[in-house]
Amino acid sequence: MTTETDVLVLGGAGVDTVVHVPELPVPYADSYMIRPGIVTRAGQSGDFVALGVSALGLRAHHIDLVGADPEGDLVRALHRDRGIPLTDVPSAAGTKRAVNLVGPDGRRLSLYDDTRSQESDRLPEDTLRALAASSRHAHVVITHPCSYALPLLREAGLTVSTDLHNWDGVNPYHEPFALAADLVFLSTTALADPEHTMRDIAARGRARIVVATAGAEGAHLLVDGELTQVPAVAPPEPVVDSNGAGDAFAAAFLLGWLDGLDPLRCARYGAIAGAHACTVPSTRADAISRDQLLARVAESDADEQAAKVSG
Repeated sequence: MTTETDVLVLGGAGVDTVVHVPELPVPYADSYMIRPGIVTRAGQSGDFVALGVSALGLRAHHIDLVGADPEGDLVRALHRDRGIPLTDVPSAAGTKRAVNLVGPDGRRLSLYDDTRSQESDRLPEDTLRALAASSRHAHVVITHPCSYALPLLREAGLTVSTDLHNWDGVNPYHEPFALAADLVFLSTTALADPEHTMRDIAARGRARIVVATAGAEGAHLLVDGELTQVPAVAPPEPVVDSNGAGDAFAAAFLLGWLDGLDPLRCARYGAIAGAHACTVPSTRADAISRDQLLARVAESDADEQAAKVSG
């Protein structure tokens, strides 16, 4: 069957209410006057990955449970406006939502509304099979219903990626995702020993590639047992928000990976896209374009070559 989708994104559709605070953690006070205001916009992890790969020229399709509520309307509008196909499965509990507290340095604290999910939530198997049959790759967000989709994706023959976000390397909730994916992303934020966790994922699971992002310190890349340090990329403009940086990294990495590029090259794509995301205000859901990414990759290559010549 001819593929219609490059990246099928499962889960992670939702809405964030963005609140700028004077510092994190927020000191107790009876009230705060907030500028530049409080904004509610569509855009959680799955939305950002779908938006990211689409902006990079890949064909995306997003599926998740979405409510018949104002938050769901925002999610549907985001996909409609950006031309990204969305299969929105009705959710009785409502659309996922969160409050993001954003500090002056761009760091954030996310408060997720856990009432917007139910134990019985599932993505319909027949719909998933049809979408998987016309897709090249699946990126799975670590939301509860998506864990049940992992065997089906494997049965369909798709390669799978996932982002474990700030996993501590111990919480069993993340393990089904970590061990079922061919390509695993995670953050070093909560890891006592990133290399140990990365090697454990590769040893016990399917992943040939594990990437642990470390913010301003770059990223760690494990490929077939070989660990490489990926240098950080300086953001092109001042950092205003780190929200979505990991999703942007994953989207750009997937662009290179699906094009058959070397994993280290893919990681450079990811680092550039992640740095760009940090310059986008949290009140917007925007992603680096393919032209922007490739232009910055070319600039980075030229700078690296010049440094070698002068050295």
